[in-house]
Amino acid sequence: MRLTVDDALLCCVVKPSGMSLSASCESDSQKRTVSNLLAGRVLKRPKQEDEQQQQEATIQLLGQQQNLCSLLREVGNPELCNIFRSQIGEQKQSKGASCAIARSLLVCELRRQALQLGVPMAVLAVKMVLERLMEITGTEDEKEEEDKRRGLLTCSQRVQLCVLLESSKQLLSQGAFCPKLLWQEYRKDQRPPKLEVVYNFHLHNILTLKYILESDEGVRMWLVYQLKALCGWTPPEGEEETRQVQLKVLSTVLGVLVENGFERSHEPAAADKRISLLCCSVLDDMLFWLLDTVEKSPMLKTSGHQLWIQMFDASLCGGSASEDALRCFFTHSLTQTLTYKPQLTVSDAITLQSEWTFAKANRLVTCLFRKLAVIFSVEQLLCHLQQVLETHEVNWKLVLCFLSTVLVYNPCAQPSLRELLSRLLTSAFEGYDLENMITAFLLARQGALEGASIFPSYSEWFKMSFGGGSGYNAASKKSLVFLLKFLSDLVPFEPPQYLKVHVLHPPFVPLKHRSLLMEYVSLAKTRLADLKESVEDMGLYEHVSGAGIASVQPQCQAVQDVEKAVSLFASTGRISPTVMEASIFRRPYFLTRFLPALLTPRVLPVKPDTRMSFIEILKKADKIPAAQYSSYVESCQKQRQQDCSAVCLDTNDDPLEVLKIQMQEFKQLLVGGNDGEMSAQLSRISHTLSVIFPACPDELIGLSVIKLNTNRPPSPELHVKVVNMILRNFCQCMLDASRANPPNKQSLWASGFVSALLGKPQLLSSLIHRLWDLFHNQGSSLSAAHLLGLAAFVVHLHNSMSHGPLVQLVPPSLPEPVPIGEALTSALVCSTHSNMLFCVRLCVAAVCYGMCRGDSLPQQQQQDFILSSFYKKLLYLIPRLLPEARRALITASRPVSEYQEENLLSLWSSATDTNSTWRKTAWHLWRHPAFYQLGDIPQYQLLFSDWLANELRVQRSEDALSDPERQEYQQWACLEFYLPHPKEQGGCGGDMRSLCSHLLNAIMDQHLGKQSLQKLDCSVSEKGTCLPDILSRLQELIYEMEVTELCGSCRSREDVCDFLFEFVSERCSSTVTSASPSISTELSLHLTLNTWNRVLLALPAVLLIKVKTEGGRRTLDCKKLIKHVNHHQRKVCSPAGLLSFHLTAHLLKGVLCASVHCGRASEEVNKAWSQISLHCPLLLVSTVHWWKRLSPVLLSHWSRLSDGEPLPEQLQLLTNCQKWACSLEKGQSLSPVPAASTLLLAASLHHTWQDRGCNNQHFSAALNMLRAERGTQHRQVLVFLLFLCVNDYVLALLYPQQNNYHITRTLCTDLLCVLVDSADWLLIFKSNEQSIYQLMTMVTSDEFIQLMPWAFYSVLLHQSAELQQRAVCCPGFLHTAVLCYISLMQLFLEGHRLRPSPEHSDNQILSNAKQFLLRVISQMPPAALSSSQLQSQCADLDPEVAAALSVHLDPHSLSPEMDFL
Repeated sequence: MRLTVDDALLCCVVKPSGMSLSASCESDSQKRTVSNLLAGRVLKRPKQEDEQQQQEATIQLLGQQQNLCSLLREVGNPELCNIFRSQIGEQKQSKGASCAIARSLLVCELRRQALQLGVPMAVLAVKMVLERLMEITGTEDEKEEEDKRRGLLTCSQRVQLCVLLESSKQLLSQGAFCPKLLWQEYRKDQRPPKLEVVYNFHLHNILTLKYILESDEGVRMWLVYQLKALCGWTPPEGEEETRQVQLKVLSTVLGVLVENGFERSHEPAAADKRISLLCCSVLDDMLFWLLDTVEKSPMLKTSGHQLWIQMFDASLCGGSASEDALRCFFTHSLTQTLTYKPQLTVSDAITLQSEWTFAKANRLVTCLFRKLAVIFSVEQLLCHLQQVLETHEVNWKLVLCFLSTVLVYNPCAQPSLRELLSRLLTSAFEGYDLENMITAFLLARQGALEGASIFPSYSEWFKMSFGGGSGYNAASKKSLVFLLKFLSDLVPFEPPQYLKVHVLHPPFVPLKHRSLLMEYVSLAKTRLADLKESVEDMGLYEHVSGAGIASVQPQCQAVQDVEKAVSLFASTGRISPTVMEASIFRRPYFLTRFLPALLTPRVLPVKPDTRMSFIEILKKADKIPAAQYSSYVESCQKQRQQDCSAVCLDTNDDPLEVLKIQMQEFKQLLVGGNDGEMSAQLSRISHTLSVIFPACPDELIGLSVIKLNTNRPPSPELHVKVVNMILRNFCQCMLDASRANPPNKQSLWASGFVSALLGKPQLLSSLIHRLWDLFHNQGSSLSAAHLLGLAAFVVHLHNSMSHGPLVQLVPPSLPEPVPIGEALTSALVCSTHSNMLFCVRLCVAAVCYGMCRGDSLPQQQQQDFILSSFYKKLLYLIPRLLPEARRALITASRPVSEYQEENLLSLWSSATDTNSTWRKTAWHLWRHPAFYQLGDIPQYQLLFSDWLANELRVQRSEDALSDPERQEYQQWACLEFYLPHPKEQGGCGGDMRSLCSHLLNAIMDQHLGKQSLQKLDCSVSEKGTCLPDILSRLQELIYEMEVTELCGSCRSREDVCDFLFEFVSERCSSTVTSASPSISTELSLHLTLNTWNRVLLALPAVLLIKVKTEGGRRTLDCKKLIKHVNHHQRKVCSPAGLLSFHLTAHLLKGVLCASVHCGRASEEVNKAWSQISLHCPLLLVSTVHWWKRLSPVLLSHWSRLSDGEPLPEQLQLLTNCQKWACSLEKGQSLSPVPAASTLLLAASLHHTWQDRGCNNQHFSAALNMLRAERGTQHRQVLVFLLFLCVNDYVLALLYPQQNNYHITRTLCTDLLCVLVDSADWLLIFKSNEQSIYQLMTMVTSDEFIQLMPWAFYSVLLHQSAELQQRAVCCPGFLHTAVLCYISLMQLFLEGHRLRPSPEHSDNQILSNAKQFLLRVISQMPPAALSSSQLQSQCADLDPEVAAALSVHLDPHSLSPEMDFL
């Protein structure tokens, strides 16, 4: 029988009489366990006096047939003591005490057997422990197949091993164990030891790893093997403890290797040196194992290699290794990596560099570089890189990948790289060192390959370094030769994009050395030709370009040239000389590149744009082949019928799926808060996007303006999906980030996210189109989460593009390109209730985010995060939608302490709280002092004109306010806010005139359509704007200026009149800015005055007439009115020479109303009308024309004003003149001529003739009664009447719809027959000559006055020969004929195209006039024309007429010899 330790311990605790040896044997024979025995008996506590007796009995039992392995197994049983305590029920018994008893028994037995065998006790103990160790770990033959593949022990084995090692430590403490002997015996079988066993030896301080490294000669082989195996082994699912043990084993081993390999001592012993080299070699083997895998399988990613890289962490290794040792280790590993297999030459690096960007690099390599660089600053890393480059042969691929990793993970690394490049170039040019030169170029290009957000483009760097007079090459000729020689040596290996940069942006070269540069340019162009990158494909213009990932395709270069050419055409109106030269000297490029890019099929706009105009002018210049143009037109028509776009992708994987995965990974990284990994992931996302959007890179195109098509966003389906994915992912990331921290506590992930999108113009354009469409058309369908994310996205887009390309809306509803924020704000048309709600919610979110995001930044940088256009939207909308905000204005000048406002954190919480409403958030924002502090900055001030523009776009039928609410709000804004508001802050400074000026401008701009944002929403004009409301506010304010006590004096009323006429005069002056206005400015003037007339009719008529006091008496002063009609109204009359009925009535009403303020109203009306008759013929003629309709209106008005008094005499005279004209037309010659002005009489006759249906027979009879020889008055009446008829004739020819030019011409003939013998009729054709008839120039427009010379010949040439002869004999006829011919020539030379008559063309009229004039000159005596000035003018315009004048009027001038003879 063999007793175990369990049996012995049990014997110590039972009663001697309760259990004997025979009982134990019986129990054993019945196969009952100790536990069963204990469970079936009630055990009692042993007595104190029996303990010594029991121990002696136990020792006696142990001495009988004991096996040391079994005994050690019993000691190593972890359940023994637990069973013992639980079965006996002893809660106070210590496990440690029980184990100590067992181990003391074990030592006693070891000592006893060692004495018996005659061997040292330690040898026996080692044998015992080794046997137990092999039993725990097992042999290869005994292990199952699954266990063979395990890299670590099972949980059960691990527990047994720990207990065994604890027992071994006890034996060691008692001098009964030798660890070194144990290792020797353990390594005898030559099998690689399990790494976990070695780790436990080290952990339990049995055998340290350092000792094993020192003593084991084969340690390098098996340790590297075991490390690789352990890294490549993955614990089974669910064994988290095993996973943790795996990490602990690797980190501990790595820590010991680093500590012993890189710990520096002053005088290391030989053994320490050997250990140090051994540790370094083990670490290098592991590093090379990793790099070998990357080299053989660049895209392979295994968990084993990633796990080893994960160990390169200061926190994992820091347990045993010091900081200095870690630095040495990381420096050594970095050097080993950069110099790993330096097989690639410099030429290889130049050629293949574009494939070694961060996005294309193996993730194992970038992760390794990041781990090795984590404890160093950027400056230290770049200095070490420079040192390695100077002292070692390097692997250029790894070197450049390392640089990309540093730049991507460290956004602030750009200045350090610039400094390194500066040092390299300085050293290169000082010593003419090619190595430093090539290093600088490779590093600069690598930085540029990572994008503009990481490092400037290559072209910018090259121009900055060598393009100016202060460049490195400008110091001497030797420096220049060195640079050009270097560039020439690179030519055979250079990618074409770099050659193009050097050619398009050559280094600075003095004129005397220009030939050196031309040699290089010639060489570069030859190389480009060899690469089939023709010099012709280099484009027409020099663009700011950088070396992108790939060479610029010829199509992209042509697109650049087209955009530049169209831009120049838009600014100059002419074809660029460069394009003209290319069409001749570079015809292959022009035909095969430029024209196809220009004639890209598209949906042509209804109104020709600049591009269409440019194509048309090229076609007219015969620069576009007819067949190519026809094909273009047909393609555009097909494009309109079926607008479909295809995007070709050169990739094996679906880029959309790749992007989706990358976006999900980025979201996970954001939750983890790893800034460096997020930056790296964004670089990969940017690379994927460059595949989806394969357009030319931004730095190559030099894009300055992005076109935003508001009617039809041109986005292929794939692009729409990508943009939606980007926006959706950003919104999700923003929500996740906002749950954890407010914006000012978040990382820079959002800025980096947006910056990664900016290097691709096509993507940027699609993003802007999508955002505009969402804001303009789908705002009401967006949730609060969408609004928050999109608002933040726009904020960062605005911040990132503050110095980027502008946006041009198409059609051009804004006058010029604008920043991105303003362009997107144009989509927020607040015309309806739903639009206002969406706009205020979006802007509140954007401003809250911007304020919180820039909270800790300087003020200038804070403004970059707050869009001024969004801020001004809130200044408009919050008071409009929240009436309480009108009563809670906070000025920025008041101290913040006066307001118990919540801080920015609570403001952001309100913005992100799903239970909060927009009203609550807007109210918090409105009361926040920081919100109003922005109001001191001009760009954030909502000007009164801006407020009016917004208000005039509101649809009254769909407004958020009712009519009374809108009236109350507008009155508050005008009178309570903007009227007292300082002018420098956009208000009126208390000036009522300024307030009214703003209202007038806004009303007129609304009529003129200058509020371009209205064009974005055509329904505004269709459904009715708030124009009637604003017009009502204007009427209220004008009325207040009129009747208030302060402005109730006569002087103030005059001020109102002056104000109104000065206002319209300034508007007209601003419209016509040059002495010779173009057609567009004339049309603008017509629109301005027609709009003004609408406003004028809505204002009280009395305001248009001054009432002044002279000598204590009030009188009317119509000078302002007369000046306004003469200078402005006559230019826009339609038809010419006639004011509209409503305007005429309004002006006369003003005269009647103003006269009431005078003492003698009727007398003042007579004086005013006399003044009008003398100085304002247009108003006189118009009054006569409309008198039948006017007289009842004015009579009724006058009756109300004067208590039924009859009309003043001068107005009654109008009726008398009408009666006289009618009687004369009926042949009643006995009617007396009224005592009226001759113009009034002529106008009455003219109107009567028109009113009678243009009866020429009756009119001829009336003319016979008014023959000129009957008196001066009759002659003047006839001349005035001739002018009015000639005006009708010109009007009939210019606007032939009524087809009455024959009638008017016959009337002119009849008048001419009566007046032909008098010289007065000639005066109406000489507008510059002083006479009584010069007044007629104020009746019609300047255009008609300019056409009078043409009318002269047009009428005269249709007369009979007899009448023409009588006209020629009229005094002053030749002078008038020559002047009219000169003016007629000038009209044709200036490009005027007339419609003289259906019988004759323009050229016939001019030819006939010339022949008529020559015939007249030949018939005239020399004294008929005495002015030599006319001869000189004719010499410039028509030498033939000038010669005729010279011959017939001065015959001696041709024969000077006659005088001599």
